[in-house]
Amino acid sequence: MAESSERVRNTLVVRKPCYGLPTGCPQCLAAYLYLKLAQVPFAVDYHLNYPDSDKIPYFEAGDYVAYDNEKGGLIESLKKDVVDIDLGLSSLADWTPMKVMLTTWLADALAYELWVGGDSSSAYNIYYSGLPWPIGKFLFWKQAHLLKLQYGVTKDNAEVKEEEIYSRANSAYDALSTFLGGQNYFFENRPSSLDAIFLAHALVVLQALPETSVLRTKLLEHADLVRYLQKCKTELIDADPSPSSDPPFPSDASSSASRAHSNWSSKPKTRKPKREKTKEEKTFRRRAKFFLVAQAVAVLLFLTHISGRYEAEAELDDDYEGSGYDD
Repeated sequence: MAESSERVRNTLVVRKPCYGLPTGCPQCLAAYLYLKLAQVPFAVDYHLNYPDSDKIPYFEAGDYVAYDNEKGGLIESLKKDVVDIDLGLSSLADWTPMKVMLTTWLADALAYELWVGGDSSSAYNIYYSGLPWPIGKFLFWKQAHLLKLQYGVTKDNAEVKEEEIYSRANSAYDALSTFLGGQNYFFENRPSSLDAIFLAHALVVLQALPETSVLRTKLLEHADLVRYLQKCKTELIDADPSPSSDPPFPSDASSSASRAHSNWSSKPKTRKPKREKTKEEKTFRRRAKFFLVAQAVAVLLFLTHISGRYEAEAELDDDYEGSGYDD
């Protein structure tokens, strides 16, 4: 597949562009950025029907088609069948903890802000703005309801759940920022699928969420991540000649967008002098120690979540069998 990629037309099918991004959908944007980082030539097509389909994004190359709802998601299919930029990286000790943080803590926080805890206009614009108003509103309500069930959010525990979600996201930002430091990419100064996943997350946070967003505020506090994001955005998106239907920042919030953009440039500069005063060996040890703590917390949380789910299922099975004996 990789050898024939230049002889066939490669097409990435995604949800529509918005907020100055090639696509406003985080999963679609991650696949887009993965192909860009892998330097795979491809065209972009937009799927405007069935916005709630779990097949989107998908990738076509001749007779080959890979959908996002296949095992592991679209990026895993691209790694297997097109090009794997993670070779030599996915076996590193820090790889799995970082992937867990990106695909659980940060993914959950962004989904919560888009559908449950934040301004609903962002999710509506990304997914449903092309549909008739009643249909779009119904689909939005359906997805928001499903996410509340998934996260166990009720009227009684909404504040506690929200604080928990944002606390985990901020811990992930802390760990990622410390691990990144002044590097161009997270691992060995070369791009990986985890860079694509984080960049997609961060771009949607900074460009699609409103200024009042808690997640946006927390991300902007991490100068190294903002510097890294601005660099990659310039290289991978701003330099792309593909047309975009929106200006670089949302026009309906020009004042807040301009302030956010100034923060992108100004906040990293305030921290650079501090980093330059620290010796390389001490900096590396500090980063490693901090990240080891963060990765341990991430893995423990993930394992606790999985084991808790299985225990709950086992209890339900026991209750069911017990009721059968009573009969």
